[in-house]
Amino acid sequence: MNYSSSISFFFFIILLVQLISISSAAYNEQDQNKKSPLDVDLPVGDIGLDDSFASSEMLHSDEWPSSSYYHRRCPNKNVEKIINKKVKEWVDKDYKIAPSLLRLHYHDCAVRGCDGSILLNNDGSERRANVSKTLRGFEVIDDIKAELEKECPKTVSCADILAAAARDATVLLGGEYWDVPLGRKDGRVSIGKEADIVPMGHDNVTTLLEFFQSMGLEVSDLVILSGAHTIGRTSCAQVQDRIYNYKGTGKPDPSINEKYLNFLQRRCRWASEDAELDAESPWKFDNMYYKNLQNGLGLLPTDQLLLSDKRTEPIAKALASMPSFLYGQIFGASMKKFGKVNVLSGDEGEIRTNCNFVNSHSY
Repeated sequence: MNYSSSISFFFFIILLVQLISISSAAYNEQDQNKKSPLDVDLPVGDIGLDDSFASSEMLHSDEWPSSSYYHRRCPNKNVEKIINKKVKEWVDKDYKIAPSLLRLHYHDCAVRGCDGSILLNNDGSERRANVSKTLRGFEVIDDIKAELEKECPKTVSCADILAAAARDATVLLGGEYWDVPLGRKDGRVSIGKEADIVPMGHDNVTTLLEFFQSMGLEVSDLVILSGAHTIGRTSCAQVQDRIYNYKGTGKPDPSINEKYLNFLQRRCRWASEDAELDAESPWKFDNMYYKNLQNGLGLLPTDQLLLSDKRTEPIAKALASMPSFLYGQIFGASMKKFGKVNVLSGDEGEIRTNCNFVNSHSY
């Protein structure tokens, strides 16, 4: 066994051990009631925790973070079931909206933390920034919010809705369920210029690592969460330089698989066209993304770089070698961690009645 293989195996074992401690109960429960990707009844509550403590005050359901945060705030109404029902309705109509919701949650947390600031729709907001022009799914969050305002007025934050909707959308495309701690407050500030920090597929690995570390995340989180690119698509404008003029050479990136390059050059003649992020199974949440990297099928420059940097390569190879369901559980654990980035609580934020505006409407 060579050095690279040894390191890959080492990371595989570490990831496996970490997973067993956080997800065995979740997987066992979901596997017993497996349904088709677009017909899923999601479990509700903090798996492996609520069953043991639901009858005691040890859960502190009034405190962040807790999956039972809304149990007393919205009595007789299951907030997560309402969100799940609405997300399923939208995905049934357009399954391509699912990865858009996941991406929307990512953009929210990447700027100012998971505070719903990406949803604010005023002049100069993150939502109006150039890097946000291709974001979709705002209408889904508005629809869910309107329903929850009927059931439990001024109770459920837009930030919580977005976090739970991203999870539900991922599960509906075949991903594994993860518990979403609830209790976030909505931010009152959204500044478009701050959205420029969000990586757009052209950064080097060091820049990406520094960006994730600034949010309290690790190298493994960068590689694991990059696997979100196993679903969805991106604008051809993001890859034209790579397939036609890599680093100003007038030639394509030599790391691209030759057949894949021919396909991309036909598909992306115009910057306005789209290309699927996963060349093999773009609308199924699995670990094919990592297998694609091994075959030169990474679409964005930052995707393929994960396999050429010694800090990320062993992790990417380990994720490629495991079953998809196992990767799904690891992804969920990392998303749970990501969803807690710079969360507002108490009087730090508010509960918006309309996700597009702060409650004062004063801009």
